[in-house]
Amino acid sequence: MAAMTEPKLISGNANRSLANSIARRMSMHRGVQVGLVDARVERFNDQEIFVEVYENVRGEDMYIIQPTSNPANDNLMELLIIADALRRSSADRITAVIPYFGYARQDRRAKARTPISAKLVSNLITEAGIDRVLTLDLHAVQIQGFFDIPVDNLYASPLFSLDIEHHFKGQMDDLMIVSPDVGGVARAREIAKRINAPLAIVDKRREKAGEVAGMTVIGDVRGKKCIIVDDICDTAGTLCKAAETLMEAGATEVHSYITHGVLSGPAVERVTKSVMKSLVITDSIEPSDAVKACPNIRIVPTAPMFAQAILNTWHGTSVSSLFETDTLVPIYEGIYQRS
Repeated sequence: MAAMTEPKLISGNANRSLANSIARRMSMHRGVQVGLVDARVERFNDQEIFVEVYENVRGEDMYIIQPTSNPANDNLMELLIIADALRRSSADRITAVIPYFGYARQDRRAKARTPISAKLVSNLITEAGIDRVLTLDLHAVQIQGFFDIPVDNLYASPLFSLDIEHHFKGQMDDLMIVSPDVGGVARAREIAKRINAPLAIVDKRREKAGEVAGMTVIGDVRGKKCIIVDDICDTAGTLCKAAETLMEAGATEVHSYITHGVLSGPAVERVTKSVMKSLVITDSIEPSDAVKACPNIRIVPTAPMFAQAILNTWHGTSVSSLFETDTLVPIYEGIYQRS
């Protein structure tokens, strides 16, 4: 049964521009003005986080929009403290909209005496009083099982497929989807299946963490426009090296589609100087000025998808319908047009 109250959005400081974009899209869908709840999320002099909500939220269906990106600890604490403020203000249901889920790469014990931080973070989110989580492209889908509350994990693959069909119109037969490692094959195969393209893999060997010793291309990429698909680009070292390896193997062009543009340290400089013609990321993480200014980085919006997912959650209808490219076409009308 659909909720009787209007959905209400509140945002931390991690990605205010995305939160405002989601509010605008929801206003278009609802035909009524949807804004962010008036609140302040700030720090005292000792950097303790303080939240004050200025509007009545008693009995409301609340959605906190807050990726836990860099600085991950600060943004995570903002999320938890906002949730606590809403719970103590008698909000009826609290959904955490986490476009980028920090600590997701620590989803298992890789060696002895190490933590499973993704599980710890899921426990913190649940104990803070959050009832549901809405996120995008979890690094490991099994993280959903770390939570004892419902988790809706949206996928960027239908959005990326739509973007590829739009920007490579008339060149689809020349495309080759590439996974930058063996672990990402399932993600790359999903897009390859959607656009009916072949699949290749770049197999990498590491001497130690963060350093790639060598790469081998599995598959014939000669004469192909290669599209590397992955979920996270951090320092971009592996991505740029994979692009070089593909060009050496005979690829005519290399493009990359990465869901979460962490782009820390020397990443932007590396991408700028790389052989990649383009790097496409989403706005799940607030792009820095350097990212926005980079000539070969392009950002695709997630606000239309998140706005629809929030409305579907509020209405009690299917969120998984957004896994289909055809469902996104009307949502992204005006951005992508199909012939």
